[in-house]
This record gives sequence, C-alpha cells and structure tokens, in this order.
Amino acid sequence: MHVLISEFMDAPAVDALRQRFDVRYAPDLVERRDDLLRAASAADALIVRNRSQVDAALLAAAPRLRAVGRLGVGLDNIDLPGCAARGIQVVPATGANARAVAEYVIGTLLALLRSAYAASAEVAAGQWPRTVLSQGLEAHGRTLGVVGFGGIGQLTARLAAGLGMRVVACDAALPATHPAWAETGATRLELDELLAQADAVTLHVPLTAATRHLLDADRIAAMRPGAVLINTARGGIVDEAALAAALRAGQLRGAALDVFEQEPLPAGGALAGAPNLILTPHIAGLTQEANTRVSDMVAAGVTIALTGGAE
Repeated sequence: MHVLISEFMDAPAVDALRQRFDVRYAPDLVERRDDLLRAASAADALIVRNRSQVDAALLAAAPRLRAVGRLGVGLDNIDLPGCAARGIQVVPATGANARAVAEYVIGTLLALLRSAYAASAEVAAGQWPRTVLSQGLEAHGRTLGVVGFGGIGQLTARLAAGLGMRVVACDAALPATHPAWAETGATRLELDELLAQADAVTLHVPLTAATRHLLDADRIAAMRPGAVLINTARGGIVDEAALAAALRAGQLRGAALDVFEQEPLPAGGALAGAPNLILTPHIAGLTQEANTRVSDMVAAGVTIALTGGAE
C-alpha cells in the first residue's frame, strides 16, 4: 500500500510508516497542485497539514484512497462529506498540539498586557523609554474569555487560572452539566456576555458558516475597552479589517493573530501597520514536542486505518 505525504511530517514518524508501507514523502507537493493530483492517483492514504486542499477534485483523482491523515486538528481543508461518501477515514491529531497552542496563547497574552517587549532596538540605541513602557498590566485578577471550550480551550483555562485569572467561556456544544466547567473553574457565559466582561479573548472554534466573521465589527466594538484578542483557530473567524480599525482607534489594547483569511498573508493588506499587533505564520501549534506528538499520532492512525490494526 502507498502512503503520500504532501506537507512536513516528523522524520521518525515517516520512517515508522516506511516500515509498513511504500511511502512518498514530498512536503513540497503542497505548492504544486497539479503534481499533487497526479501523485494522489496511486495513494491508499494521504497525509496533509492545513494547506493541502483535500477537496472533490483531489478525491476524484485518488480512486484508491482509504485514509486521510491530518497533521493538526482543523478539518476545514478536507471535504468531510466526500470522504464519508467514499468510506475514507479521516485521522486528525486530536489533542496532540493542545499544549503548544495553550502556551502560545498565554505567552502572547502576557506580552500584550505588558506591552514592554518591542523596544529592544531603541534601548540598544541609547534611548530609555522607561515611562512609556511602565504602564503594563498584570494578568492576575483579570478575566480571560475563552470562545470554544474544547481540549485546547480547557487547557488554556487551566494555565490562566494558574496565573490567578478569572476564566469565562462559551461553547454552544458543551452543556452546562459537562464536568469541564467544574474541573476548570470556568464560568459559562453566552458570547456577548463574555465579550463584555473579558480583558482578553482567545478563540478556539472551528471555521464553519456559523463562525465565519464571528468577531465582526459589531462584536469587536462590543468588547471591553482596552481588551486584547488572540486568534489561533482559523483566520476567517475574525474580520481582519475591523480588527485593524479597532487597534488604530485605540479601542483594543492589542491583538495576536496566528491565522489569517488568506495564508500566506498578502503584503499591504488591512493589517499592515496596525499598532500593538503580533503576527505569526500559523505556528501556534508547532513546537518540537508537538510536531513529534502530532506526527506519531497520525502515523499510528493511518496505519490502523490501512491495516485494521493487524500486525
């Protein structure tokens, strides 16, 4: 059986797959759509990250396909109904990068509240912006709003609680009786209530028709003045132009975006030059440890899907 890998995967996990299958590891295929479609024709399994579009055209080009491994948890780049109709098993790395994302959220939260880490060049040049940089805020006693209270959201809540933060969260799919509320100490709110109360908001929901531009101009305007916003979920959840306008107007203290409506982020867009904005290239879930966990989990899941667990 043939396994095609079109994006980066940890080397030991690739080697583990090679012990069982014929493997083509070509992480540059994501940049060459036509070549990817041709290569998929021989694949019994395909392993991707978030940039390879496993859409109707790719599924049609892959008649032998039995499994799609997703090196991550978001599935918006995979035609799930199409896979289900063909009996193709989708294998995400659920939970494997939760720690990496949660630590990214807490790290950027602290940086945005403190507003003290972007002056290295000035200090090195002999300037001394001590007065300007001495107005930072502490996380302790402030309120973190978690939008989407799955595994990543819950872990983020636990880390925030360790800093002495109050945590509020919303998740329409998680009933009020779910033990996660008591276990994390988070208060369950509706989204509008959360936005009005939170000093910092972090997003952990999938991109669907219902969540596209969930944080639009109206909801950003409804956030607590001086709040910060962190998005490590999917770019389409935040209206980027509205966020940039809120930052320029001083309505929000700052924001951190790891995901964008278009990736890579085009130069000269709405976000260019917006103040107090941290931008990273979709790496919140990528650490050395997370890469190992994600790759190992997907390799094991694809192996089981192709062999039925038989040794």
